[in-house]
Amino acid sequence: MTLEYLRVIVVVYTSALLPLVIVPWLYRRGRLQSWVLRAYLGSFLLCALGWELWFTYGVWAGDPVDARRSEVLTQFIPIHINWLLNSLADAGSITLVGLWFMWISSGRRAEVFQTWHWWPFTVFMLWALGQNILVEMFLYHDQLAVGKPLSWAPLAPAGPWWNPLLFEFNGRTITFQGQVPWLLAPWMIYGGVITLVRRQAASSS
Repeated sequence: MTLEYLRVIVVVYTSALLPLVIVPWLYRRGRLQSWVLRAYLGSFLLCALGWELWFTYGVWAGDPVDARRSEVLTQFIPIHINWLLNSLADAGSITLVGLWFMWISSGRRAEVFQTWHWWPFTVFMLWALGQNILVEMFLYHDQLAVGKPLSWAPLAPAGPWWNPLLFEFNGRTITFQGQVPWLLAPWMIYGGVITLVRRQAASSS
C-alpha cells in the first residue's frame, strides 16, 4: 500500500466517523440544540439519496466506484459502505462544519439560522465548493477523473452526457459533474435548517 492510498483511507474514515462521535457527545453536554442533530440526519439523507448512492453503484450511465479506483481502496473501503462513509462525511465534516462557519461569519448570532442571510450563505457555499475541489483534486482524483463516468443523480442532473472539464491542475482534472452536487446542496441544506429552527421555536413558544 502506498502512502497516498493510506492517506485516502485515513481521511475517509476519520471525516465520516469522528463527527458521529463528537456530535452526540456535544449534544449530551448541552452544547448543541436538537435541530443540529436533525440537520445532521437530513443532510446525510440528502447526500446519500442526492448523489452518493448513485455515484457509488453507477446506477444510471456511470461506472461503479470499484471500476474507477484501485483494488487496494476497494479492499479497505468496500463498495457497500463507500456511499455510507461518504454521506457521513458530507453530513458531518462538510455540512456541520459549514454551518459552524456560517455562525462564526455572522458574529455568532442565532438569527443566521432563522432567516436567510446572504453573506453567511456565501461562506457556506465557498466552503462546500472549496472542499469539494480539494477532494476531487487530491483525494479522489483517480476515481473522478475525465474518462471515468459518474452516474446520473438527482443532484447531478446533467449526468455523464454533459460534463465539461472546468479546469486542470498538475495533471488532475476538475469536472462539472463532480462539483454540481455541492453547488445545489447548500441551498437545500440552508433552507432545511431555517425550517427546522423555526419549527423548534414555534413548538417551544
